[in-house]
Amino acid sequence: MDTEITLKGDKVIEQIPSIKDKALRINLNENIYGTFAEIGAGQETVRHFFRAGGSSGTIAKATSAYDKDFSDVIYGIEKDGRYVTESRLKKMLSHEVDLIEKRLSRIKHPNKMFFSYANTVATIDFAKQFKGHGWVGIRYQIEPDEAYNDIILHVRFKETDVRLQQETLGTLGVNLIYGAYYKYNQPKQLLRYLYDHLDKDQLEIDTINFSGPRFADVDNRLMSLQLVKNGMTDAVIFDPEGKNILPAALLYKKNILALRGSFRPVTKVNMDMYEESLKMFLHENKVEVDNTLVIFEITLSNLRSDGEIDEKDFMDRAELLCSLGQTVMISNFQEYYRVVEYFAKYTKARMGLAMGVNNLVDIFDEKYYRHLSGGILEAFGKLFYRDMKVFLYPMLDENGVIITSETLKVHPRMKELYKFFKFNGKVVDIKNYNPKNLEVFSREVLKMISENKLGWESMLPSGVAEIIKKQELFGYNPSKLLKKAANSN
Repeated sequence: MDTEITLKGDKVIEQIPSIKDKALRINLNENIYGTFAEIGAGQETVRHFFRAGGSSGTIAKATSAYDKDFSDVIYGIEKDGRYVTESRLKKMLSHEVDLIEKRLSRIKHPNKMFFSYANTVATIDFAKQFKGHGWVGIRYQIEPDEAYNDIILHVRFKETDVRLQQETLGTLGVNLIYGAYYKYNQPKQLLRYLYDHLDKDQLEIDTINFSGPRFADVDNRLMSLQLVKNGMTDAVIFDPEGKNILPAALLYKKNILALRGSFRPVTKVNMDMYEESLKMFLHENKVEVDNTLVIFEITLSNLRSDGEIDEKDFMDRAELLCSLGQTVMISNFQEYYRVVEYFAKYTKARMGLAMGVNNLVDIFDEKYYRHLSGGILEAFGKLFYRDMKVFLYPMLDENGVIITSETLKVHPRMKELYKFFKFNGKVVDIKNYNPKNLEVFSREVLKMISENKLGWESMLPSGVAEIIKKQELFGYNPSKLLKKAANSN
């Protein structure tokens, strides 16, 4: 009943097992045995297993602690008083796994692989202002005497009907349990199979984390990249430790300063831009240090090599940004206004974008907005309609002249529009920059690294060059460097 590949003429047709077949295969595996705990959207996952047949050998217990008081008695009270949280889901999984271990003898059931599936969900509200979201997860064993593995994800509903959202959740739950047992050794495929019999217009998966012995080699940052790459979400965020962070939780009501770049590698220019723009941003009205978040954003378009995502290259950049203690966002937003729109879903506080002159010139290029009915004016309405400001880092042109917001040139048709935003203080120059950094270009640094030329180390922030050398990133090859030195002698 696994995914089958069949031929129809010259075409390869992938036959995906039905939800009923998936549930039945789990039920017919006499060693898979566990509990279902579902809060907030009915018992939508477990009903598939009941209906498939043979469920008595799979379902130890199904529960729905829907009432908040009952839920608190069973799983404890959350410090923040909320119920649809990752913390709540983890408590549910821990509680249910502990129960099954206590109540069932391993002597009597030596071959059982225990599991606990859980979800805590809020479906669309009556006013249809909030479409709903939830945490879904499974804690399970692949071998009876093995430690447990976890797969935990956060979902956002896109449908506007409670019943449809419930059905979507049930399908997702079956896909997760099935993938956990039959695709655990192929986590990238497991991710894609979560959407079997589902459409991207029904559900967004914006956070996922794998843990446990079977996922010891899984890098959750790389799994984040797959979410964006597969179109499951528009952006993911992870912290310096490599843990995927729920965007809503991190961005909620925050003042946000974002820096977009290829960071290939991160240079002194990037860090000077970051440090000086942050100083300026913190002097803005209603911006407080404790409520300010800096995001280093890498767009998917900057990760492409020959039309495909270069995952090794992505990891190289991520390692360097993490080493500097930065929070990283991976997005599929080519245009800046989409970045601001994304942040605006979670915060109404002030925002800032730090960028170089070339980036600002691109923003005023009409070709990027031909897909919008309102063209560049629509884009700028979305970009600047809130308290958003651009902090502009100067550039040294080919003649050695420093270009700032006062001297940059946009297309003649865009002159008046640019003057309007400049006059209204939406574009401000970073003036306290280090002039030496204007001669640093990441593409030149990258070329020097790959060609084993000397001198690139001084162009990077402290400690970054050492990481590049130690991990041989961006084409750095010490053996070639030694060979080159020997030939020169």
